[in-house]
Amino acid sequence: MFPIVSKRPLNEAGTVLEYVIKAPLVAKKCLPGQFIVLRLDENGERVPLTIADYDREAGTVTIMVQPVGQTTRMLELMEVGDSLADFVGPMGKPTQIGGQKRVCVVGGGVGCAIGYPVCKGFYEAGIEVDMVAGFRSKDIVILEDEMRAHSTNLYICTDDGSYGEKCFGNAKLEELIKSGREYDEVFIIGPLKMMKFTALTTKPYGIKTICSLCPIMIDASGMCGGCRLTVGGETKFACVDGPDFDGHLVDFDSAMRRGAMYKAQEKAAVARREEHCNLYKMEVK
Repeated sequence: MFPIVSKRPLNEAGTVLEYVIKAPLVAKKCLPGQFIVLRLDENGERVPLTIADYDREAGTVTIMVQPVGQTTRMLELMEVGDSLADFVGPMGKPTQIGGQKRVCVVGGGVGCAIGYPVCKGFYEAGIEVDMVAGFRSKDIVILEDEMRAHSTNLYICTDDGSYGEKCFGNAKLEELIKSGREYDEVFIIGPLKMMKFTALTTKPYGIKTICSLCPIMIDASGMCGGCRLTVGGETKFACVDGPDFDGHLVDFDSAMRRGAMYKAQEKAAVARREEHCNLYKMEVK
């Protein structure tokens, strides 16, 4: 069992939660860019979540969750002292850090929970790193203090202008490039549409662009093929070949179509869980 040792909301709206999990073996080996797969109980579904941070000495791993589906909403009901049945990892290939002089990490919304450990990894390796963090509005901004402490420059953008600069992340990135900022690499994480247009922004400049992709996964071992993507005309599996891929080679349109395949089933699962929500609250107590 893997106990929850800490839980807290990360923004004013409470739409993203941070959990610190006691998992010494995972904490011992994990690196920025990797992920874990958890199950709440022996009958639960396998859910992949990026490792947001870790403490090797304490033996803990931090994950950040936006409760939207059945399992994440069930996780939202769990509190400090409760335990997860499974917490498997680290999985996936770590982000390649080293050799770069200056990079830019562009995060969109809850994607900043994934962008932050990568940004921190670059920064602690002595690489200059600009962090561009985009959100819809001020009330859903997350990890501002953490990102500021682990970047050379932090630029916060909001769609409605309620905080930081009123612009999209890809527009801010292009502004920085046109101002003369030279990047060896741009790392992008966020909604697929946001990553598509940010990759299109960097392509004319010939800047190496890496996207972290997290499609639907089932076994996360490369056997089921559920997380397949088309990259450079070839089939890749995000769980074992990624999650990082060349953003200029990813077929984002096919990835978006696959990501929408199970919307009806996901909605039905949430409805069933909400119908029995009070019973579940009694169970976790």
